[in-house]
Amino acid sequence: MAISTDRIIAIVAVVVAVASLCCCIYLTQSNDSGQDEDVDEYQRILQCTDEVRKYTDAVPEVAIVLGSGLSSTVDYMEVETIIPYEDIDGFPISTVQGHNGNLIFGKLSGVEVVVMQGRIHYYEGYSMNDVVLPLRVMHELGAKTVILTNASGSLNFDYEPGTFMIITDQICMVDSPLIGQNINQIGDRFVGMKDAYDPDLIEAIKEVADDLEIEMVEGVYIQYSGPQYESAAETKMFRLWGADAIGMSTAVEAIAAQHMGMTIAGISCLTDMATGMSDVSPSHEEIERMSKQMSGQLAQIIKELLSRYDLSASG
Repeated sequence: MAISTDRIIAIVAVVVAVASLCCCIYLTQSNDSGQDEDVDEYQRILQCTDEVRKYTDAVPEVAIVLGSGLSSTVDYMEVETIIPYEDIDGFPISTVQGHNGNLIFGKLSGVEVVVMQGRIHYYEGYSMNDVVLPLRVMHELGAKTVILTNASGSLNFDYEPGTFMIITDQICMVDSPLIGQNINQIGDRFVGMKDAYDPDLIEAIKEVADDLEIEMVEGVYIQYSGPQYESAAETKMFRLWGADAIGMSTAVEAIAAQHMGMTIAGISCLTDMATGMSDVSPSHEEIERMSKQMSGQLAQIIKELLSRYDLSASG
């Protein structure tokens, strides 16, 4: 039976209308879902903060993130409270050797601090929101300044293992922690990264290191996903890009901190030469051994920095 042209047009119109309606419903659900994710992630930050408040009412001025094997800073603290990550409901747990997995509250040089003794890495299989959740919680607890530390490989032939490098800028080779719905309660959608590492803090750290007669260079840090170490070809590429040190953390934390308006300092402990720059291949055991060796001097730098400068006014 033949179908008239008018009937065909009517059928097509109905199909188009139904398709348009389905599209609108889908877009509405997608937008609602995104908003829910926004609210959910912020609620998660608040919930973890409330969990921490079960153990302490401390209001830290400065947050310190300690990298692999760099726990000596805690030895200089007047420790008040130690909270294992696993005791904080909803908090990610560090799985890497050399990362203890504690939030430590107390005073360092008379300053209220919270120390992240062991960090969370993207390569452990966590989402990027998981990776930066501890920093967001520390900010919610009161910290306006963060000192990020790490053990990293040198990409600069002039920067030998055993040297400290103050981070002046960064390159991020992994996903931004700001991808997805913006958490409007903690920061703006678009974030500038100019002078993310505070110029005044850079100068202060260099001055402290100089007075302590500890070698301190400065340079650009690049975060690589890991857990495999960089190839020799990648080392050449990163050097061409202008990077001076490479590691598997820190850059995303700096992005999250900048999003929240925190004042940021970054110190890399150069524990080895990147792949292809020496006859020795990087190994976790050697990196951990060298970082433990450097940990005491790093602690002295941070302790002296807090004693000289009022970081509570930052942020």
